[in-house]
Amino acid sequence: MLKKMLTLVAMLYAAAAFAAVDVNQATVAELDGIKGIGPGLSGKIIEERKQGAFKDWNDFIQRVRGVGEANAGKFSAEGMTVNGRGFKASAAAAPTQAAPGAPKK
Repeated sequence: MLKKMLTLVAMLYAAAAFAAVDVNQATVAELDGIKGIGPGLSGKIIEERKQGAFKDWNDFIQRVRGVGEANAGKFSAEGMTVNGRGFKASAAAAPTQAAPGAPKK
């Protein structure tokens, strides 16, 4: 019984550790806790957020200098969201692959 309780506590702790951090509500410390975001970038995010909440990932990328789709994807993988949504790369940014057997360029 004790093993089951400890396992449950460990699972709850792991789930809480990977809780989503919404960029519109996060503190500087929470933003700094995301891999790839340091004090400089978290400061830029907070300053831009003072102008108004980020509407979506595209708005976030446009307004925060130094953040592109590659970084947005990494931040999203680390648990950051914009209005509760994770980042999905646009079709234009996604690499295309040739069909099998097609000649290489």
